[in-house]
Amino acid sequence: MTGTVKQWVRRADAAGGPLRRVQMGNALSAFGSGFTMPYMFVYVDQVRGLGSLAAGMVFTVFALAALAVLPFTGRGIDRYGPRPVLLAGAALAAVGAFAFGQAATAPTLLVSSFLFGAGITACQPALATMIVRSTGRAGRSRAFALQFTLVNLGMGIGALVGGQIVDPADPASLTRLFTIEALTLLGLALVAGSARVPQAEPVPAAGRGAGQGQGQGQGLRTVLKDKAMLRLCLLAGLIFFTCYGQFESGVAAFATGTVGTAPSVLGIAIGANALTIVLLQMVVVRLTERRRRTTAMAAAGVVWLGAWTAALVAGLVRSDALAATVAVVAVYALFGIGESLLAPTLGPIVADLAPARLLGTYNAAHALVKQTAIAVGPAVGVLLVGAGTWPLYLLAMTACTVLIVVLAVRLRGHLTPAQDNAVVTVAQVRPVVRELQTAA
Repeated sequence: MTGTVKQWVRRADAAGGPLRRVQMGNALSAFGSGFTMPYMFVYVDQVRGLGSLAAGMVFTVFALAALAVLPFTGRGIDRYGPRPVLLAGAALAAVGAFAFGQAATAPTLLVSSFLFGAGITACQPALATMIVRSTGRAGRSRAFALQFTLVNLGMGIGALVGGQIVDPADPASLTRLFTIEALTLLGLALVAGSARVPQAEPVPAAGRGAGQGQGQGQGLRTVLKDKAMLRLCLLAGLIFFTCYGQFESGVAAFATGTVGTAPSVLGIAIGANALTIVLLQMVVVRLTERRRRTTAMAAAGVVWLGAWTAALVAGLVRSDALAATVAVVAVYALFGIGESLLAPTLGPIVADLAPARLLGTYNAAHALVKQTAIAVGPAVGVLLVGAGTWPLYLLAMTACTVLIVVLAVRLRGHLTPAQDNAVVTVAQVRPVVRELQTAA
C-alpha cells in the first residue's frame, strides 16, 4: 500500500513541484481535520458541559459559514488567484481552530466555529483550482484521485493520533488538540501557499461548457446559464446527500441504534472504508482513465445500491451479532469502492466545463452544492432513523441512489466526448507514458 502511494507521489513530482506542494498541503490539512472533527461534539457537550443542543448549533454554524463565504471565494480566486485565497482561508481557519480550543461559553464557541468553518471552506476550491492549474488534462483525474487518497489517509491517521490525546476529563487535552490543528493549518499555508502554480490559461477549457459564459455575464450568473454544470451540480448534490451526508450520521445512527453495533465495531467499519479507498484508488484510476467519467459515476451508484442492500440485511439479521457485524462492515467497504470510482470524475469534469477565467467560481459552486448536501443529509438521516422508521430511511436512500445512476447516464448527453473522457488523443497518452517511465 505504502509503495503504491509513493509511486503516485513520484508521478506527482513528474508533474512538477507546485503539484507536489499542493498535495502535501492537502494531506497536512486532512490530518488536522481528522485530528479534531470527530471530537468537536464531545468537546462542546462533555468537556465544556454545554449540552448536545449547543454542540448541534456549533455544527450548524460551521455549515452556515461555508454557505456564506463560498460565493465570495470563487470570485476572489478568479480575480486574485488561488494562492491569496488559500493563504487567507488557512489563516482564518487557524485563528478559528485556536479560538475554539480556548472558548468556554456558547457565544465564543459559535464565533470560533464560524471562523473555523469559513476558513476551511475557502481553502477547498482554492486547492482544487491549484490542482487544475498544475496539471494537464491527461493527468488531472490521477491528481484528484491522489488528493482523495491522501485526504482519507491523513484524516484516518489524524483521528487515530487525536484519539490517543483526547481525555474528556482533561479540558487541556482538547485545547492541545485544537492548537495543534491551528499549527497544521499554518503548515498548509506554508507548504501549499508557497506553490507557484501557472496562471489561468488564455484559452477556454474543452467543450460546450467552456464556451458558455465568455462575455455572457460574470460569476455565478455564468454558472446558472451552463446547463451541463447545473446538471452536474444536481448529480453532485444527490451524491453528497446520499453518501457523504449519511456516512457518519444516518448510517452510523442506524448501525448503533437499530442494529446494535458496538462503537468499537463501528470504528472497525469506518477503518475498513478508509482502507478500501487507500488500497483500491490507484487501481480504480487505471481502470477508469480510458473510460467515460459518467460510466464511473453510474458504477459508483450501482455499488452503493449494494451497500444499501447490505444495510437492509444488517437490519433484518440484527439478532445475529456476527452476521449483522459482517453486514455493517460490508456497508462501509462498499461505500469506499463507490467513493474511489467518484474521486477521478467530479473535479475533472468541473474543470473541463469551466471557462479558464472562471475556474474558481465553478469550483466554488461545486463546493457550495457539496456543503449544502452534507449539511442537509445528516439531519434527514438521523431524523428518519431516530424516529424508528429505518425501513423508510433505507428505501429513501435506495431511491436516491437509483436516481444517481439515472442522472449519471443522462449527463452523458450534455457533455462533449472530451469532457466525458470518451476521447483519448495521442497528445494525452504521451505524457502518461513519460510519467510512468519517470516513476519507474
